[in-house]
Amino acid sequence: MTADREIQDEELMGVAQDPEQALRLHRSLRTIANAPSLDPELRDMARAVLSGHVDVKDAFQDPRYTEAVFQRMHEIRRAADDQTYAERQQSKAQFTDWDAREQADLDRERAERDAPVHGTGRDGRSARR
Repeated sequence: MTADREIQDEELMGVAQDPEQALRLHRSLRTIANAPSLDPELRDMARAVLSGHVDVKDAFQDPRYTEAVFQRMHEIRRAADDQTYAERQQSKAQFTDWDAREQADLDRERAERDAPVHGTGRDGRSARR
C-alpha cells in the first residue's frame, strides 16, 4: 500500500456488522489491493477504499467494481467446474493449509487490536503491550 493514510477497521463499520467482520473486510481489501493477478479495476477500488478516497458503500455500488467482481467470480466458478477429482482434492488440501495460516494471522491481529493500552510511549502515541 503506497497511500499516506490507510483507513481503520472502524471506518468499515458502515457495511460490517461487527468488529470481526470489519477486520476480515480490511484484510480482504489489502489482499485485493496487492494481488497482481486480479483485474486492475478491483485493485484500484480496494486501494481507493483503503486510502479513504472512496467510501466502501460507494465502491460496492459502483457498476465498474461490481462488474469486475462478478467477472472474477465467473472465472473462479469456471475454473472449479473444469477441475478433475484429483485437482479438487489437492485444492481442498491447499485451502485447509491456507485457512489455518489465515486463522493464525487473524488471531494475532485480534490480539493486537484487543490488547490493553498502557499509557503512552516516549513519542506521545499510545503504546500497546
